Amino acid sequence: MTIFPPDPDFEALRLELARLRAARGWTYDELAARSGLARRTLIEIEQGRTIGTLKTWHALAHALNTPLDELFGAVCEGHEPPGPTGADR
Repeated sequence: MTIFPPDPDFEALRLELARLRAARGWTYDELAARSGLARRTLIEIEQGRTIGTLKTWHALAHALNTPLDELFGAVCEGHEPPGPTGADR
């Protein structure tokens, strides 16, 4: 039997991006300059119109000086973390 993981919480991911940007007091223009991404891309991600690519999120993590795994941790917020369970050990 295949057990599928819970759906990723992309809303939490975009909110984490907005939180990190706001915590630094950065505008979209500031984050765009630091990440090399277009201002429009950042706005569309924060407004939930696109999810972006892994390359986009990699650039954002570097610009925000935040490890990628911490940034993406928001996707699984409230989910049981993946890993071995009692039956798998």
